Parts: sequence; structure tokens; C-alpha cells
Amino acid sequence: MCITMLKRRMSRFVPLFSAVVAIAVMAETPRAGGEGVMKLTSTAFAHKAPIPARYTGEGADLSPPMSWSGVPEGTGSFALICDDPDAVRVAGRVWDHWLIWNIPATANGLPENVEKSESPANVAGARQGLNSWPRLGYNGPMPPPGSGTHHYRFRLYALDTMLDLPARARRADLEQVMKGHILAVAELVGTYER
Repeated sequence: MCITMLKRRMSRFVPLFSAVVAIAVMAETPRAGGEGVMKLTSTAFAHKAPIPARYTGEGADLSPPMSWSGVPEGTGSFALICDDPDAVRVAGRVWDHWLIWNIPATANGLPENVEKSESPANVAGARQGLNSWPRLGYNGPMPPPGSGTHHYRFRLYALDTMLDLPARARRADLEQVMKGHILAVAELVGTYER
């Protein structure tokens, strides 16, 4: 087959490939909410500010209180993932600190010290997964000494449904069942260094 014929045949597939990529990207883009931009905050620390030791492995290791606003219309539940992308420097991968989902749509926050159980009593209906240790529930910052400042991302997902996912699931499983159900995402980042 000559180069000219090959180019002609390939040119037919480029628009099709572009359309498939566009559809895939649209499927993963959160839909716009009806009540403005969703925000995630904490009374324990400000965005991009240090996380107090109380919420770390050097302290009481309690989960920090969280609150949110600007929830989109049609929200059926919330999920929250906390991770440390800077762990890639020392552990070779992003380190998961907390996975919690099926937080009721009526909730506007999480209390301090969510129980480290499959279905915490202080967040009715919610389920928790295994973090990177692997342990159940929240385990706070505890970066290796001298590894610099780590950034801990708390990401809240507004979902259009409750998730059919058993407790003790891992992050990949949670992200898989959330696909196609994300209405909005809000992020709060805290820092910690040892």
C-alpha cells in the first residue's frame, strides 16, 4: 500500500477518534450545579495552610471537621477522598489517607473525629474504605522527616446517587463506581512537614 493511500485511510479515522476522546472527556467532566460553586472548608485549618498536629499521626490523629456549601441540585450523596500527592517523592505513589462515601445528601459537613469503622455511627449511612496503610477510616499526615512540605488534598464529590460499594473498598473501586455520577467537586488543601 502506498503512503498516499495510507494517509487517506487514516484521515477517515481521525475525526472518529477525536469524537470518541471528546465523549470520554465529557463523561468525566462534573456537571454544573444549580446553586453555584461547591466549597469545602474546615474550622481546623485554612486552604493551603498547615494542618494542626491534632489531626496528624504525631497528634491524636483525629479526622478534621469539614463543612460544605453550594451543593448542586440533584445531589444524592457525597464522597470524600483525602490523599497526599507529594508522597510520590518518597513512596513512589500518591498516598491515600481517607475514603468515605454515601455521606447523606442532607449533610452539610463532617464532624471532628469520624469513627474509624466501616459504617461510622457519627455519620449515619456512610461507609469507609481502606487507606494506603491499609487501615480503615482516616489516618492523618505523617510524612517522613526531612521530606519537605506535603500537601494533603481533601476532595469532596457531590454525586447524583448513593453508591453500591461495600465498606473496606480501595480507592480504585470507589473511583470506578463514581464514574458518570459526579455533579461537582470541591477541594481543600492542608500542608504538613516533619
